[in-house]
Amino acid sequence: MPDQSGKGPASGARPLTEAVGEPTADGPGPAALPIADAAGEPAGQTLAGLDWLNGLPRDEAVEVLLGCCAAPGWARQVADGRPHRTTAELLAAADAAWADRGPGELEAAMAGHPRIGERGARWPAWSRQEQSGIGSDPGALEALRDANVAYERQFGHVFLICATGRGPDEILAELRRRMANDRSTEREVAAAEIGKINAIRLRKLVTT
Repeated sequence: MPDQSGKGPASGARPLTEAVGEPTADGPGPAALPIADAAGEPAGQTLAGLDWLNGLPRDEAVEVLLGCCAAPGWARQVADGRPHRTTAELLAAADAAWADRGPGELEAAMAGHPRIGERGARWPAWSRQEQSGIGSDPGALEALRDANVAYERQFGHVFLICATGRGPDEILAELRRRMANDRSTEREVAAAEIGKINAIRLRKLVTT
């Protein structure tokens, strides 16, 4: 997001669907995650989600994690904390890494999310699935586009919200409510929303 917005994923980040299957509205992708070759094609070997992530070479693990959140320092810290013995341990490590983020990390993460309501194949499958509740009503999409423009003019960055399970009216109301924040407060709110999105994506990544 916003869950979302800005430019595409960080350079070099492989779309998660190449390695783990596109998440669906009913939950995560396949129960077994194919190991992809250098071209992103399945190589035939599969491992359970958390074991698969723990077993990846560092650079590949960082690349996969960048598909969840485009903040390089966050991805490196989560990768370097392996092995994560449980999903809860992985999520705790991700939360700690996000809380400990360095300069530029929030901006990098924001840049990996499309605008709420923005459509296009260039955006990750995660974002398309998370925003599925927005629907395709032209009036709702136009209202969100206009609100996004006003928000970006005021705060200088894309509107970020954990959109999973939320419809356009709820998202639009939250955007308008947050317009009353000052810039510092809004950056902290946006960072908290990214933390929620990261947790959802990581859980789906490793849940079998």
